[in-house]
Amino acid sequence: MALRERNFRIWMAAGFVSVSGSWMQALAINWYVLQATGSAGKMGLTILLQSLPVLLLSSWAGALADRLPGRPLLLCTQLTHATLAGLLALAAWGHLGGLWLVYAISAAGGVVNAIEGPAMGRFNSMIVDRSQLTNALSLGSLVNSGGRILGMSLGGVVAATIGPAPLFAGNAVSFLGVLAALLAVRPRAGHPEPAGEEHAPGVLAGLRYLRRQPVVLITLGLAVVLGGLGRNYQVTMAAMSNGPLHAGATGYGVLSTTFAVGTVIGSLAAARRPHLGYQTLVGAGLLTSVLQIMCGLSTGLWSFAAAVVWIAAGAVLIDTTVSARVQLDTRTEMRGRVLAAMSVASSLSGALGAPLLGWLSEWTGPRATLALAGAATAGACVVAGAALARKRSRPLRPAAVGQTLLAAVRHPRPRRQSFICPACGNVRRPAAVSASARQSC
Repeated sequence: MALRERNFRIWMAAGFVSVSGSWMQALAINWYVLQATGSAGKMGLTILLQSLPVLLLSSWAGALADRLPGRPLLLCTQLTHATLAGLLALAAWGHLGGLWLVYAISAAGGVVNAIEGPAMGRFNSMIVDRSQLTNALSLGSLVNSGGRILGMSLGGVVAATIGPAPLFAGNAVSFLGVLAALLAVRPRAGHPEPAGEEHAPGVLAGLRYLRRQPVVLITLGLAVVLGGLGRNYQVTMAAMSNGPLHAGATGYGVLSTTFAVGTVIGSLAAARRPHLGYQTLVGAGLLTSVLQIMCGLSTGLWSFAAAVVWIAAGAVLIDTTVSARVQLDTRTEMRGRVLAAMSVASSLSGALGAPLLGWLSEWTGPRATLALAGAATAGACVVAGAALARKRSRPLRPAAVGQTLLAAVRHPRPRRQSFICPACGNVRRPAAVSASARQSC
């Protein structure tokens, strides 16, 4: 298990603090802009300004991550993040610069995120052994879910009682933990493969490499569809709560909390699995698609919430599996550029899916939107599953995802490990065998 390693424990502790601070700032920025303008559209502009640099710069940032040492680059990005958060705190406390300063800082933060993403992905993969990468990614999802719950909860209380400025300051301080962790961890040495044409530095080399990786391209394509039509739950949950469910803001809060609980369940389920393969990806996609259709048919808040729990769990399984497969099934020298492509896919999901689902909710209604989007994602899973099975020459069993999710709510059973007796060479079970008894049968 990844938690047995000192590096990972330090990194996850720092990550929890940093993620909590980041979600506090995300809430604080929305609150600050909404208070200043009263416009939800101008509030959404800050999110767009943070997302655009990821779409525009990720390919270049991936090539940069493959060429430069990860630790110095991440130290620079964390210091920049802390500085920008400090500037936001000063602007909010002193009412300086107006809304344009907030927009400028949001855009600058998006640029830093674009550069940081591939470098952070490569650095994460060097903290633990390759055999523990899947478990590390699953536990990382759990940390992100916990940090999101803490950051949003604390941020909501502080913003309502004191204002957004302390949240910006708290986020600035939170990056000190990541800086300390970067200096404390000792990344494992990489295992570079023989150099060749595909290892040449640059964006074009990354695109040529991806073009020859059909399994990775299918995985990223499915991630875009599932993310765009199935992951933008904040849009569909708000539309259902204010519309057919007649639950208002209170109902939306209940659904948001329920979704957060589901992400924890999904993280635990993923952490229990020693291997996350393509059948888990396709199975989780089919499960969330069917549940999304059921959400469109639900008649009450609690039936909707019951489905949302498992949709959230499946979403975490999808994200963790995509991240694990992209990192494990690509060459080490190209990993930064492939992770950059994954960042672009994630940004496209939000940039295209959220407006589309919002428009459909207005024109066809939230129920029809959920049903249509669920049917589309289910079809995409079937097509992608068939393509993956053909490219890998292996049959997929998507039903295995049910066992993965159920494992999260069962009491874990420790596996009994075998050892080979040094005296006779027979395989023995160490159930109640002492160390001295193992040396003599």
